[in-house]
Amino acid sequence: MIRPGTGFPTDKASGTTPVARDAADVVRLAGSAPSLAHLDARSSVCRACPRLVEWREEVAETKRAAYAADQYWGRPVTGFGVARPRVLVMGLAPAAHGGNRTGRIFTGDRSGDWLYAALHRAGLASQAASVDAHDGLTLIDTRVTLPVRCAPPANKPLPEERDACAPWLQRELGWVLPSVKAVVCLGSFGWQAFFDQLRALDLWSVRTPRFTHGAEVAVEEFTVLGCFHVSQQNTFTGRLTEPMLDAVFARAVELADRPAATK
Repeated sequence: MIRPGTGFPTDKASGTTPVARDAADVVRLAGSAPSLAHLDARSSVCRACPRLVEWREEVAETKRAAYAADQYWGRPVTGFGVARPRVLVMGLAPAAHGGNRTGRIFTGDRSGDWLYAALHRAGLASQAASVDAHDGLTLIDTRVTLPVRCAPPANKPLPEERDACAPWLQRELGWVLPSVKAVVCLGSFGWQAFFDQLRALDLWSVRTPRFTHGAEVAVEEFTVLGCFHVSQQNTFTGRLTEPMLDAVFARAVELADRPAATK
C-alpha cells in the first residue's frame, strides 16, 4: 500500500491529512473541505468502512500474480479530470486490480481500456491508453467520478458502505455540477447513486427514472445519460459494443456544445 506523504507523484494527501474513521467523520470532513483538492486528499485516506479497508489492503498485499512486482495503491480512489467539467462520468467503484492497484479510477484494467478509448474517440481524453497514474493521460472538459471509493469484494458494495461514502460524492458534485452539461451514468448503480445525490442537493424530488442504455433525463441545466457499464461482463458478451458506447459520448459532446471529434 502507498502511504500518504511518501512521494507518490499524484497523491494529494500528506501525513497530516485528517482521516475519517466512521460515517460521522466522513460527513464532517467532507463538509469542511475547503477545496476540491482538499476533498480528494481527505477521501483518499478514508477508513470509515472496516470491510472495505480490510479488503482493499489485503488485495494490495497479496496482489495478482501478473502484478506481483507492482506497489499497489490500496487506498480509496478519487475523481479524476478537470475541476470544472462539461461532461461528468459516473462509475461504480474501483476494481481490485485496476484503480486499487494504480490509484486512478478506471486505470489498469479492461473497463478502463474501453472507457478511455471511447473518451479519446469523442475528443474528451488526450490518449486512448490508461495504464497507470503516470502515463500522461489528461481529460478534456471531463471528469470521471464514483459513488464508492474503495474496491469492494466481488465488486458489490453494501448499502451501508455506499451511504457512508456518499458525502464525499455529494461535496464533489456541489463543486463540479455548475459547469456540467451532460452526465453519463455507467450502469444502474451509478444511475441510482447520482439521482440520490440530486435529491440530497435539492435538484430532484420525484422517483428515480428507470435506467436503460441510451436513456436521457433533463435536470436543471444538464442532461443525465444512461449507459451500460464498461465491465467485462457487458463488453465480452456484446451487451455493450463500441458503437453503442461511442453514441452515448457523441450525445454527451453534443449536449456539452463541443464539436464532435473528427474520425
